[in-house]
Amino acid sequence: MSVKDFFVKTGRRIKSNFGWKSALFLVICIGMLATDLLTKHFAEADGWQFTVIPGFIEVVEVIHNDGASLGMGGGTAWAMPLFITLTFIAVPIFIAVILMLPERAALLKFCLYMALAGAIGNLVDRLAFGYVRDFIGMNFGFVSFVCNFADVWLMVGLVLAIIDMLFLSEWAAFPLTKKARAAQAERRKQEERDKLGADPDGFDLPADPSDLAGYHVGPHCDEENVNDGEPGQHDEDSVSESEDEKAEDKNE
Repeated sequence: MSVKDFFVKTGRRIKSNFGWKSALFLVICIGMLATDLLTKHFAEADGWQFTVIPGFIEVVEVIHNDGASLGMGGGTAWAMPLFITLTFIAVPIFIAVILMLPERAALLKFCLYMALAGAIGNLVDRLAFGYVRDFIGMNFGFVSFVCNFADVWLMVGLVLAIIDMLFLSEWAAFPLTKKARAAQAERRKQEERDKLGADPDGFDLPADPSDLAGYHVGPHCDEENVNDGEPGQHDEDSVSESEDEKAEDKNE
């Protein structure tokens, strides 16, 4: 396959994979990104501090985090360049996977769009300010931390994507739902049909086995007398040869 054919084929696949669901998810992704950036701005500008759920979620004074999510790597010289580099690697990967996934993989697509919004939200902070603005305090009892909406989008999106790929999608390693098992069975059938679509010797065969009824393969069919793939022609030739042989036997 030439480079041109590769890009043409890839472009057609991307076009077929971007339907109304993908368009809706893209709009939601932009909305998530805007929500993250706007809440960071107003939380810092207006000094937001209030309780959302007592003992669980509260909005605290903005913290400038120069590390990763949940404050990991904060205060170190290597953290900021490392996380910026990782984000520049992750964002194109997210976009490529989203574009190559079919529309039927709606949950996985939505999860990746969510993770993409989170990754871009924190990347904007790191590039613009040299730190990430955190203001949402969460307490799970065994662990507490301060984060922002971008962290929530990123973590929730990645966790749900992993769950989907492990248990729910047609590519699931351990399919738990009837829909996932049925999708995997259908995909295997499609792969078998694709394998039957072309004969190893180069003759194109019908995808539906019932269409092979007109093709005669028998003891009188070899490489020299195989017809050009026209159903029924070889059968007529065989009948004519049999009648000629019978006539010769009678003459003898």
